[in-house]
Amino acid sequence: MNTHIVNYILRTWLSNFLIVTVVVVVVVVGTGQCINTTLEGPFAPVTRRFDPSLRRGSDDLPMSNPRLKRNVTSNFPEQISLAIASPTSMWVSWVTGDASIGSKITALDPSTVASEVWCGKESGKYSIQKTGVSVIYSQLYPYKGLLNYTSGIIHHVKVEGLEPGTKYYYKCGDSSIPQMSEELVFEMLPLPSPSTYPRRIGVVGDLGLTYNTTTTIDHLTQNDPSLILMVGDLSYANQYLTTGGKGASSFSRAFPDAPIRESYQPRWDGWGRFMQPLISRVPMMVIEGNHEIEPQAAGVTFESYLTRFAVPYEESGSNSSFYYSFVAGGIHFIMLGAYVDYNRTGAQYDWLTKDLEKVNRSATPWLVAAWHPPWYNSYSSHYQEFECMRQEMEALLYQYSVDIVFSGHVHAYERMNRVFNYTLDPCGPVYITVGDGGNIEQVDVDFADDPGKCPSSGDNVPEFGGICHLNFSSGPAKGKFCWTKQPDWSAFRESSFGHGILEVVNSTYALWTWHRNQDTYKEDSQGDQIYIVRQPELCITTTKNNEIKPSPNTNVSSGFQVQRFGVSSEPMKKLARLSYRLPQRGLAFCQRLHHRLKYFFFVMTKLIIVRL
Repeated sequence: MNTHIVNYILRTWLSNFLIVTVVVVVVVVGTGQCINTTLEGPFAPVTRRFDPSLRRGSDDLPMSNPRLKRNVTSNFPEQISLAIASPTSMWVSWVTGDASIGSKITALDPSTVASEVWCGKESGKYSIQKTGVSVIYSQLYPYKGLLNYTSGIIHHVKVEGLEPGTKYYYKCGDSSIPQMSEELVFEMLPLPSPSTYPRRIGVVGDLGLTYNTTTTIDHLTQNDPSLILMVGDLSYANQYLTTGGKGASSFSRAFPDAPIRESYQPRWDGWGRFMQPLISRVPMMVIEGNHEIEPQAAGVTFESYLTRFAVPYEESGSNSSFYYSFVAGGIHFIMLGAYVDYNRTGAQYDWLTKDLEKVNRSATPWLVAAWHPPWYNSYSSHYQEFECMRQEMEALLYQYSVDIVFSGHVHAYERMNRVFNYTLDPCGPVYITVGDGGNIEQVDVDFADDPGKCPSSGDNVPEFGGICHLNFSSGPAKGKFCWTKQPDWSAFRESSFGHGILEVVNSTYALWTWHRNQDTYKEDSQGDQIYIVRQPELCITTTKNNEIKPSPNTNVSSGFQVQRFGVSSEPMKKLARLSYRLPQRGLAFCQRLHHRLKYFFFVMTKLIIVRL
């Protein structure tokens, strides 16, 4: 056997041994509790049903709410936000001037106000000064009863030449007026590296602007993220009528002559003010959802999304803000658009292929994807809605071993077992739905496998793309559109509002925690928690053309068993399972466990050498 292969196998065992030992000590001694890992999967499906003592939803915040009101005058900056541009640059965005709404509106002139950012490593000392662009947009409805809107001046400045992992103080505005913001602070994320990661990554979707939303954002802020993923459906401006904040269920009766639904754009301004305390110091990376479509006259769509948010699409080689990628420490993030062409012959698929080809897993071991509507979903709401997108793109993401996928759209929480093509697969991603941010449409409580709750094949028609609903071809649901019990690929689901936190520990371990809104004031309380474990040595092989593909030596018929170089991975997984299932014994327990692991490691190494 080749010496390099022997060395590789030994290094793999050694690294796994060290990882398991370190994580066991941290979890058991540091937290006093045992946390499951995906190595123990697939898990038996678990459902925690909606708590009837809670309300399913709440009303929209009124525009008079102090967190939504405009508290500045003239061209003073407001709605300040951050977004990652590259490991050494940051987008700073804000709004100045007065938006207008009414039957007749006059647009502002963006050239009348400059776009400046002052930045430095010390408070009050700004060694970096950058300028950028300013734009406006209008939302037009030439229909009786509907109001037109033109925005304030929206500014975007890309601040380059920043040092990774460094704290910066900054101001934004126009110094010639002078109208500069108060001093704010942000911290750059670390350089791409297998050993450095964002401290905490907040994940939230379908947020809206309700009283539930305030709980979600307050809870997220309390958890102190260093980066936020917003997986679509942000302000729900299209659900807020001029008649009030009770939703839009009677829009057709209120405005019978309007062929399209009004999107009340001042809600975007309120949302920007509401979010500013958090996203003016923590970068927020967004992707569009269906509530960002906002159709208006002449077939124009997505104007607010495209104008208000700066994303690194050009930096990542994309030609559209609808899909892009970025890097944060040792994580490569891919943000995909579900409401633009996702077919294999389209521009997005072509870009995605090239972006995946460029990913360097030595520098960014973790590959995380996000888009708005989930592919795997056992709730009645949006069931199989974007099956066409899954059929077009899933194989490509599987080929390049995407680790985690975040989505929203369904207003509840669900975490999947590792899955590919509706089949349990140890090399498939962990899909997680977090569309439970608190919006006006209430939490989803019905499951497609509940009696009488399976949607018809004509339900759940997507706002974009075709309909590809299918009956399952194998397994317990063979020949059926819905399962009659919770699907085996659904590990855990619960109907509650909340948000998630991803904490990447190293190149193979990441702690995922879902926090429920009702647990905001409960110390150390989690709705769902698990270590997501990468196994690159088991799930990735390289062809002669250096094409990365999942290992063909997989067997999912009896659980997660994978082989490579003829060596079974089961002993190592048994060690991991043992380490997380043993009772709490304090430091003495961990020391004994360490010795046991050393013994197992010695035995396994001997077995490998003998087999070679």
